[in-house]
Amino acid sequence: MKSMRLTPKQAEQIAVDALIHIAGDGDRLARFSALSGIDPALIRDAATEPGFLAGVLEYFLGHEPDLIVFAESAELPPERVAEAYRLLGGDSTAW
Repeated sequence: MKSMRLTPKQAEQIAVDALIHIAGDGDRLARFSALSGIDPALIRDAATEPGFLAGVLEYFLGHEPDLIVFAESAELPPERVAEAYRLLGGDSTAW
């Protein structure tokens, strides 16, 4: 049976869950902050900016070990993270 396509709302929820996953681990948060250039104290405000949630998913797509851990904790296949990324405006040619 073929899985259903994500809705924009579902894609956004995956990204929010991913952000919560990042924030729940100090090492992961420090890595995300270093790679994105966003101060952890400003993440809440940044989350309202267009493209930020796609960037959160891009972080996972760029580091497979974190992607696998997040996907398992969210009980979804890693491919869904890539689908959510594209739906939120991420580069359609990536992943």
